[in-house]
Amino acid sequence: MKQERDSKGMSRREFIKKAGTTAAGVVAGSMLGSKLFAQSAPAPGSVLGANDRINIGFIGVGGMGSGHVSMVKSLSEEQNVRIVAVCDVWEKRRRQNQARAELRDDQVYSDYRKLLENKDIDLVVIATPDHWHAPIAIAAMEAGKHVYVEKPMCRYMDEALKMYETAKRTKRLVQVGSQGCTDAKWHKAGELVRAGKIGTLLSAQGSYRRNNPNGEWNYPIDPDLTEQTCDWKMWLGNAPKRPFSPERFFRWRKYWDYGTGIIGDLWPHRLHPLMIAMSITDFPYRVACVGKDICHTDQGHAEPRDVADETQMLAEFPSGAIIYLAGSTVNELGLEDLIRGNKATMFFGGGKIQIRPERPYADEIEPEDITYEGPGEDQREHHKNLWYCIRNNKEPNCNIDLGLRVQTIVCMAEISYRKNKMAIWDPVKKRIV
Repeated sequence: MKQERDSKGMSRREFIKKAGTTAAGVVAGSMLGSKLFAQSAPAPGSVLGANDRINIGFIGVGGMGSGHVSMVKSLSEEQNVRIVAVCDVWEKRRRQNQARAELRDDQVYSDYRKLLENKDIDLVVIATPDHWHAPIAIAAMEAGKHVYVEKPMCRYMDEALKMYETAKRTKRLVQVGSQGCTDAKWHKAGELVRAGKIGTLLSAQGSYRRNNPNGEWNYPIDPDLTEQTCDWKMWLGNAPKRPFSPERFFRWRKYWDYGTGIIGDLWPHRLHPLMIAMSITDFPYRVACVGKDICHTDQGHAEPRDVADETQMLAEFPSGAIIYLAGSTVNELGLEDLIRGNKATMFFGGGKIQIRPERPYADEIEPEDITYEGPGEDQREHHKNLWYCIRNNKEPNCNIDLGLRVQTIVCMAEISYRKNKMAIWDPVKKRIV
């Protein structure tokens, strides 16, 4: 019998398999200190000392990627890093960033595989559409490169697990580009939670909300993009095959083939920091996600969007702790970041962490305004954190362990939303069911 296919060309069976399953024997439970994967010698690559220069290649230099190029270029002398290569499937972006980084012609690539053959490169920055994150990151680690990969870490659950296995086996570092993880307040909050300052951890809440009357992710379409100047087949990669589409090239975050809208683009900015602050090292037990495309179903564009513009999610962990997130691109009034315990609630604001006791525990828990030292949410500091860790053999703030746990929530939320069901993590079969 012919398989039922969704409107984007992927069968229900294909989607469920790709999004939620993997071979038995892959991780569940806490990843910190895990030895579930055999450790082997790292792939070929330079071993850096504390004062050595880090050579960096950039794969995907569109809006986000070109921002990373400019940022790293501005820090190159101060931080002893050097841009040695850029890669993109579109010629215009290659040339713009060649000039931005002051590179020779032989340092500019249209095929990421050729860039990874450069043995001088220590680190790659990946800012492609989401469906390319995992294939490039895995190939980079196999080639001996460390990885800075934009959020979400990847597109599907099986890819996330493969990225984790590859990072552990090759001993390459991964930093997911969720720069809130380098904000010192979340790390201080984690210390306070572990110290019992709020009692038993119950729940946390957060949001990422915008209001764009023109529809989020409807970026301008550059008429210079043509089939002659862009490698469309390479851009599609393992996504469903489609005719050349500037709409999809520039506005890919709206389509399931390449991204997940709010779920993957915005919520990782809340999930990674909250997981640090709650000091959670478990995988979620179950995730429920609801939402709808309410305002932008028909915008007069070539294709209607797939993803929601208003959505909410609950993620429950084995301990019973819960994270509640609200996301929107059509209403910008957000929720206050806070963490609840049975004895006190933790608030954030004014450069302080505020502990406010629950009424029954007012005699036991003192109200406190706790200061902390360190950077705020800053992409520059997030890059610098990875460079420091490469030189000093440390784990970066948004490392592969945290990245995998958060990506599991992201994948479970997508499945829950798209299939109208509760998504549950099976710790025995190591998959989403």
